[in-house]
This record gives sequence, C-alpha cells and structure tokens, in this order.
Amino acid sequence: MNKEIQSEFDFFRQWYPLSPLEDINPNCPTAVVLLGLRLVIWKPKSSKTYQVFLDQCPHRLAPLSEGRVDEKTGNLMCSYHGWQFDAQGICTYIPQAENPEIVARNQKNFCTVTFPVRQQNDLLWVWPDAKSAEHAGTTPLPLSPQVDASKGFVWDSFVRDLEYDWQTLVENVADPSHVPFAHHKVQGIREQAVPIPMNIEKAAVNLIEAVIERSSGRTTITFEPPCRLEYAISLGSGKQLGIVTYCIPVSPGRSRIVAQFPINFAKTIYGLLPRWLEHIIIRNPLLDGDMILLHQQERFFEQKKLVESWKAAYKLPTSADRLVIEFRNWFEKYCDGHLPWNEVEITSLQNSNINDSRTVLLDRYKQHTQHCSSCRGALMVIQRLQAVLLAYSTITISGVAILPDPLRVKLGLTLIITALLSLAACTWLKLWLVPKFYFVDYVHAKK
Repeated sequence: MNKEIQSEFDFFRQWYPLSPLEDINPNCPTAVVLLGLRLVIWKPKSSKTYQVFLDQCPHRLAPLSEGRVDEKTGNLMCSYHGWQFDAQGICTYIPQAENPEIVARNQKNFCTVTFPVRQQNDLLWVWPDAKSAEHAGTTPLPLSPQVDASKGFVWDSFVRDLEYDWQTLVENVADPSHVPFAHHKVQGIREQAVPIPMNIEKAAVNLIEAVIERSSGRTTITFEPPCRLEYAISLGSGKQLGIVTYCIPVSPGRSRIVAQFPINFAKTIYGLLPRWLEHIIIRNPLLDGDMILLHQQERFFEQKKLVESWKAAYKLPTSADRLVIEFRNWFEKYCDGHLPWNEVEITSLQNSNINDSRTVLLDRYKQHTQHCSSCRGALMVIQRLQAVLLAYSTITISGVAILPDPLRVKLGLTLIITALLSLAACTWLKLWLVPKFYFVDYVHAKK
C-alpha cells in the first residue's frame, strides 16, 4: 500500500460490519469489497465463526471467493489449482506438491492475508488492516446502545449496495430534512415538511452528536466515524425507536449500507410482517427514492470541488443543515477531504461519469436481493409457485377438453374457473411481485 499521504483519521484501523449474519451463506464463500479491498467471507466446517481473507490465493492470485469449502477438511479450497487454507489462513495442502514438506517448510510464504473478525449484534465485523490485529483486539466495536435485547429492544437488519460514495451516504443520512421530499409517501409527505431545529451537542474526531427537540419528543443523531450513524428517537412514556446505519466505504462512487431498526414497544406487531416483504415494500423503496439524485449530485459536487471549496459549492443556510456542515468540517479537518483510495491504489471519483441507466442504478437484485437470505428464499418460493400454478392451469384446461361429456358438464366449469384463477395468480406474481426483487423504477414526478 502506498501511504505517502496520511490523514489524522485512519480509515483502515476501524471496525466495519460487512453484513447481517443471517444473510451470509455458511456453505459458500462470499465476495465483498471494503475500502477498495476485495475480501472473501467463509466459514470453516468445524467453526461457529466466519473468517475474512483477502480475496487472492497466494499461488497465482485467483479469487478465493470462487472457491469452495472442502467437505473432508473443512478448509477453503481455491478452485484454480486446489490449494487449501485453514481458518488462520495457513496453506495446508498443495495437490501439485511432489513432496509434502514443501508445504510445511513454506507455510509463512504460502499463507493468505487474514483480517480480524468479530460476530456481535447479529452482524459480522471486520478490521481491514491485517498488520494491526493486536490493536483491533483492544478497540471496541461501534455498537449501538439501542441494539440491545436486555433493554427491551427488538430489531431487524438490512443490507444494500449503493451507487454513490461513502461521504455522500453519510451526508445523506445526516440530513433529515430531505426525507419528506426524496421519500414522499414512503417515509414522509412533502406537504408536511417543516423547519428542523437542530443543535450540535458534541464535535470531536471520534464523535459528532446532534439533537432535535420537538413537542413530540427528542431525537439524538450520533455519528461515530467512520461508519456508525444512528437516530435515537424518544416518543415519551419510555417508548423509543431507532435507525442505526453503518455506512461502509466500498470504492469510489460506491458504498454499502448495513442498517438495523430497533424498537422497544409494539414488539408483537413489529414481528408480524415477514422480513422479505418489509424489504420490498419499505426498505428498498426508501433507498430507491434518492439513489439517482445522489448518484448525480455527488458527481456535480466533485466537479465543483476542482475549482472551489465545499463551502462555496453548497448553500447551507438553515438549522437543518448543521449536521451536514459538521460532517464536512470533520471530513476536511481529519481526513483532508478525501478517502484513502491512494493507499489501495484506486483512482478517485473525479474522473467518473454519470450513469444514466435507471435499471443499473435501481438494480434491486444486484444491490440487495442476492445478498439477503430472506429475499433470496422468498423469490425462490415465488418462482416455484409460479411454475406450479402455470402447470396446474395448463394441465386442468387440457384435461377438461378430453373429459367424457358427463364429467365435463359436472366438473368442467369448476375446473376451468380454478385454472383461470391459477393463471391470474401466476400472472400477478410475474408482473407485480417478482419485479420488486429485481427493479422498480422510481419517478418523483409521478409520486
């Protein structure tokens, strides 16, 4: 890594959640990108804990995420030449080795790059600096005090990849005033937008805290760099709900959001809605609402920054903008206004063009469904149900045609009606429900 340019804040010596644990397939290696580093998540057969390696086999740099977990050894096998690695990243087997001692003598040379991991609050955490594992062991996770069952909270988790940068994601989540407009009728209504009286309570290198006081209750917004940004909303009488987001820097122009939604009341009702249904009717539409806005906005912003400061590029006159201002000041002061892409030899966003393809920017399958165990499972069941309904309607209609006349008169109408209902249900699934796992256009002018 090239570390010629240093900032006061080290993005690599931090804990990041990669995914909700329930969404990781324990039987198959999973690729993920963090801070430009291509990583692989996998689980040894005999272990309860996932491991995270650099997604490169030391032999010929093939991606280990295309490998498999060997049934006999439980180790990670590279699919290019069959090299195997245990939970510590040590090479245990080379099929091409003429003498087994080659492996034993060169274990340090042949090992993979491994990263410290933890599993807590239903999330898999990684420390993306392999050289500071000891420091990782003494650094606490950026956990939310709201994601705590002992305090009476329940929660669910959500993950989605986004077509805009980490700094844009943080800035967007830190800005509550966009909600009734960008998320009209999903979370808020334009006509009910009001001024937001926000005060900054704390501002330091490791914490920014803002408070919104209203007659309906108090909202505390906490940013614990580089990733935890959460809302703690007090509704009075001890009722609390929260929005806990972890903003993950993936690469220039791309980020990932890992979110949890704790609540300490109406817990029975909260659990009635299936997780996958909540994702397709609430969570994904919410992120669809500002995806295109933010993708284009950040590119305009990067062009402006070439000739002027962010303070000149933005016009931020209201109290609602205070947390955005505080974040931008923090980013300039402690990070020199940029992420450490130079350290992993990646070019910045400034040369990136705007992507005008709505199907790419709002690709729910690539950004969410393929990562979410609940949505993947629901989609598989729905597709099988489609096949059953179509087969039933086809067979029933064909069968009625060859029935003897007495039976056709007696059963024909009933069978045809059930066949048509099956066909209608199949059509509804195909045209309305299934697309919600893949792509739903979001046009603000039509909302």
